Parts: sequence; structure tokens; C-alpha cells
Amino acid sequence: MHELSLAENLCQIIEDQAKQHGFTRVRKVVLAVGALSCVEPQALEFCFAEVTAQTLAQGASLEIVPIPGRGRCLRCLREQAMAELYALCAACHSPLEAVAGLEIQLKELIVE
Repeated sequence: MHELSLAENLCQIIEDQAKQHGFTRVRKVVLAVGALSCVEPQALEFCFAEVTAQTLAQGASLEIVPIPGRGRCLRCLREQAMAELYALCAACHSPLEAVAGLEIQLKELIVE
């Protein structure tokens, strides 16, 4: 389950930001998660709650903003929506290369 390591990394980023900016409490974390990133949002929410226990982010809400998948056809170069990582072009049935939806990005921290 890579959601646990993602939650641990997120917690470390929050701790680093707290040291750098001097905040003592996190109320909300906004995280953008790509549809093709293979992250299960419910699992990430569960892991986040577990790893932030006894930290300055304990009890913070985690808002996950989905980023749709987009791919570019390797043959005809058309861009299109991509619902799964190994999809084929709707026009020519060649493989798509993901151009959006793989990312996981911390967008915002609401702090005290």
C-alpha cells in the first residue's frame, strides 16, 4: 500500500513547513491527486489520519482534489481524456502517453 508512504511523506513535508514558517497547528491539507497516479483516495485519507496522530496535523482535514487523466496518442498525436494508465487512442487505437493525471501535489495548508 503506497498510500501509507505517501501519507508519511506528506506528514514530513508539513513538519518541514512548520519549522520553516513557524506554525503550530494544521487545520486543513489540500492535495491534488491525479486519476492515473494509482492512489486510492479513501486509503490515503485513512493513512493520513493514522500518520498525523500525535503531530501538529492531528485532526486536520484532508481535501483531495482530483486531476483528470489526459493522454496523447503516440501515432496521431491527438490529446484525449484518459481513464486508465494503459489506454488506447479512441481514433486510431494506438497507445496513449499520459500527459496529465499522474501528479500528486500539495496545494494548500490551512494553519494556525
